[in-house]
Amino acid sequence: MAYHQDIKIGVLGGGQLGRMLLQSAIDFNLELHMLDPDAQAPCHQLASSFTQGALTDYDTVLSWGAPFDVITIEIENVNVEALRELERQGKKVYPQPDVIALIQDKRTQKQFYQERGIPTAPFILTENREDVAQHVGFLPAVHKLGREGYDGRGVQKIASKAEIHRAFDKPGLLEKLIRFEKEIAVIVARSSTGEVKAFPAVEMVFHPEHNLVEYLFAPARLQQHLSEKAEDIALKVAEELKIVGLLAVEMFVTPQGEILVNEVAPRPHNSGHQTIEANYSSQYEQHLRAILGLPLGDTACKIPSAMVNLLGEAGHSGPARYAGLEQVLELSGVHIHLYGKKITKPFRKMGHVTIVDTSLERLQEKARFVKDTLKVIA
Repeated sequence: MAYHQDIKIGVLGGGQLGRMLLQSAIDFNLELHMLDPDAQAPCHQLASSFTQGALTDYDTVLSWGAPFDVITIEIENVNVEALRELERQGKKVYPQPDVIALIQDKRTQKQFYQERGIPTAPFILTENREDVAQHVGFLPAVHKLGREGYDGRGVQKIASKAEIHRAFDKPGLLEKLIRFEKEIAVIVARSSTGEVKAFPAVEMVFHPEHNLVEYLFAPARLQQHLSEKAEDIALKVAEELKIVGLLAVEMFVTPQGEILVNEVAPRPHNSGHQTIEANYSSQYEQHLRAILGLPLGDTACKIPSAMVNLLGEAGHSGPARYAGLEQVLELSGVHIHLYGKKITKPFRKMGHVTIVDTSLERLQEKARFVKDTLKVIA
């Protein structure tokens, strides 16, 4: 597709990822048109047009998508059949509907890795809680909902037979609990022309209870051969899927130096926010380049970085206030991104802070300071 400024791009989802995608689209003088179920979604005042509507409703997605040349997503919980019909009508839909459908279900995702020789933790497919109870010998394990798990929801650790009651009573998968040293992610872009590039691996630290990324460091503190291995695995996943757009590949690094794919997201991702300040091309710019068939950008880090997620404080619900913001802004190398969400609630993603510094020690100190100082309260 020849690049021209009049390309009409529709984006399913109008959350914070869409908001940052919009900021990148402005540099290309592109208009983005958003659909989101929340009338007050972060993009509602910023998009070229904003439509309130259900992302999972066939008729809504089909009629909304009719005017656009290219349709993309910032969340994967969307109506795939409507996207398939739009594709049949000649629209470019990236990532492709079949890729979204495969990734929407963690069961088909894991089977895909197994069939394609992509390293992943051992697993058993389960239909209900009773099914899980038949596999006590497989414990300790993590039980994951097949569909609709998101932002830490739909994941339950089961250490022993006494904890079987925690299992979901819906189709899911029982995944062997892996001892790992690090959780990392590699974001890959694959263009409609077939060009592929990976961002350097990042290291993620998760909230111990809520399974949300609290902060990350980029590039990951890994031996060179492990960094290269992680990138190779992520590139293989993208090539096997033949995805067009971005693919975030989350992985475990074991004490033995194994790298196992945990799961993937076919869109911009929390593990790539820091690329806005720290890399030559951001993940958002790269996504636009990929879906428009433009040459992919340079993914190299300009400077080491850390990213701290701003989550709503426990016990606080209501109009958001940002305590400690002034103290954080006094630090050098700090950039605050607020997502435009007026109402906070416990552990809601309200923003993030990127920190850049040439010293890893200073990055760690600043990340801890930001995490301890900047609080989203009501």
